Amino acid sequence: MFNDTSSPAALVATRRSGKPRDMAAPGPDAAQLRKILGAAIRTPDHGKLAPWRFVIIAPEQRTAFAALLHRAYAETKPDAGRAERAAIEEFAHQAPMLVVVLSCPAVESHIPLWEQELSAGAACMNLLAAAHAEGFVGGWLTGWAAYSDTVRAAFAPAGRIAGFIFLGSPQRALEERPRPDYDEVVSHWRGV
Repeated sequence: MFNDTSSPAALVATRRSGKPRDMAAPGPDAAQLRKILGAAIRTPDHGKLAPWRFVIIAPEQRTAFAALLHRAYAETKPDAGRAERAAIEEFAHQAPMLVVVLSCPAVESHIPLWEQELSAGAACMNLLAAAHAEGFVGGWLTGWAAYSDTVRAAFAPAGRIAGFIFLGSPQRALEERPRPDYDEVVSHWRGV
């Protein structure tokens, strides 16, 4: 069973993202989304800088978001084919809810930039875990759009896009993906 909400430990041990293209309504309503984002805000944050922001793209803004993506893609690939344009359109409209998580570090702070960026990643993870705890499924995507200067400028002129977090209900059963072998990624330090 994935995203087992019987206990916090069970949820963490069984957490599984969903594919945004396989998400359907319902997504979180305004109160549920506020609760989910409230949990995401409780991420580790050295220096209490809140070096992240959350931008909700409402359903009625998805067409404008798609137009932004098409414009940005055309800047680097003006001869995009029909399949590429269709993929951009699908990306912009998949899943009932979309939250863009931004990494907005306080560059004047003495807290290292790397720690602030890690906090933005932790905020993404907290957002996913909170969505799963609320009974939804979430998927964290980046892709070319997260690295496009045009897309970034529309959301975080002084920051970066940490991820596009799609939320909804699974319309297909979740499947496990390959996970690393425990002994390949865990070791014990033996000193120097």
